Amino acid sequence: MGSEANTRLADLFGLTGWSKGELARLVNRQAAAMGHPQLATDTSRVRRWIDTGETPREPVPKVLAALFTERLGRVVTIEDLGFDRRRQTGKRQAVHDLPWPPERTAAVLTEFTGMDLMFNRRGLVGAGAALASGSVLSTAMYDWLHSDPVLAADGPVLDDPLTVDPAALERGGAAPVGSQEIESLEQSVTVFRAWDASRGGGLQRKAVVGQLNEVGELLTYRHPPHLQRRLWGVAANLAVLAGWMSHDVGLEPTAQKYFVIAAHAAREGGDRPRAGEAVSRAARQMVHLGRPGEALDLMDLATSGSGRQTPPRSRAMLLTIEAWAQAAMGSGRQMRRTLGRAEDLFASDDNKVPSPDWMQNFDEADLHGMEALAYRTLAEHDPAAAGQAQYHAKEAIRLRGSGHERSMIFDYLSLASACLIANDPEQADRYARMALLTIGQTSSHRTWDRLRAMYRLTAPYGDHRGMQELRREIETALPKAKSRGPRTRSV
Repeated sequence: MGSEANTRLADLFGLTGWSKGELARLVNRQAAAMGHPQLATDTSRVRRWIDTGETPREPVPKVLAALFTERLGRVVTIEDLGFDRRRQTGKRQAVHDLPWPPERTAAVLTEFTGMDLMFNRRGLVGAGAALASGSVLSTAMYDWLHSDPVLAADGPVLDDPLTVDPAALERGGAAPVGSQEIESLEQSVTVFRAWDASRGGGLQRKAVVGQLNEVGELLTYRHPPHLQRRLWGVAANLAVLAGWMSHDVGLEPTAQKYFVIAAHAAREGGDRPRAGEAVSRAARQMVHLGRPGEALDLMDLATSGSGRQTPPRSRAMLLTIEAWAQAAMGSGRQMRRTLGRAEDLFASDDNKVPSPDWMQNFDEADLHGMEALAYRTLAEHDPAAAGQAQYHAKEAIRLRGSGHERSMIFDYLSLASACLIANDPEQADRYARMALLTIGQTSSHRTWDRLRAMYRLTAPYGDHRGMQELRREIETALPKAKSRGPRTRSV
């Protein structure tokens, strides 16, 4: 029995509106539905969980996680409730239990994806959650990300290289795999990544989450080290994609959790640059949501935690995100200096060392696209930056290949916005209409967010006939906003 209150459980319990007796009855009913009719919980036991930090035996934590997830409309894991598969110490854990121990990564991954799949069918996950701040995440993960993992801790070390974790026996379905199966999983990542770049995250998100759930179960087995590392790499790539697709459709807390899972998976596989890139995704998310200061906290972690082996192109990509955050804060001099370093690093990449597969989409077009976004963002603080934004957006459009329709929409919107800031409504009208041609063919909420930001810039041109028509067309094209509460302004 613990000696301190379980503050996590208490906080979440307070949000549900349940009484302790009602929760006890719900636990008994849910447990029976999950195949545990013998379980009997009462009010006094619920009180001990909350007030003294007592950890209930299995399957109660799983039952509680399911109940709280459905009640609160977002994924609530066992760790979120203040429980662990090991007994609690009674002390309050760090945010999201970061960093969790290596042997817990596969379990956290599998549990979170399973609940995401279960409850997002009803559109619940992410509706009522809150993002952890960038500074809190950075502080919690700093020491962990800067150290090298002990790969032997990825699974139980026994004579049999295909040893299974006992938890896997409860689930069934998964089995040890060989190099051919892992190669197929790696190819599936390529397919999902291409779909996301072309059409956005909405239509394939659940498929990616389902694949990630399967990989999590595979990781409960102890494979030979070279296969185990590849599996962790697949898990990291899928988790980044699941996070990016969740961000793309507005499931922000869910996205952040996947980015954290991706960083853990990459580090368990010994790939610190990939872990840093996963953290940088969380930083991009923060800039989009209007929290650039927190993004810079995360970028400090992503850049330093990536390690010295990070190739120049990857470092250039990280710098473009940092520059975007600086632009959002109006720090033009810093932004220009950061982009200059990014350009130098990108140019220094002689391709002698192949870029990792997760960097394939960051080419010269994407470099210009990020520079256009940074200058367009700065232009709201310093209109003189609009000219550079137009130049880089045009270069990005010129260099874009097929299969990057979403990025092309972003380029056109950056260009149209920069033209409006530069007092050139005719050109803005032209480029905005180019974006409108294909924006309805994606499932990306972020494209609509950027369109709304551009629409806001058309307001001073209410007397311009072309702008009047464009505003009407945008108003017709924009999806009707659902009641989701106030939305943070994106840039």
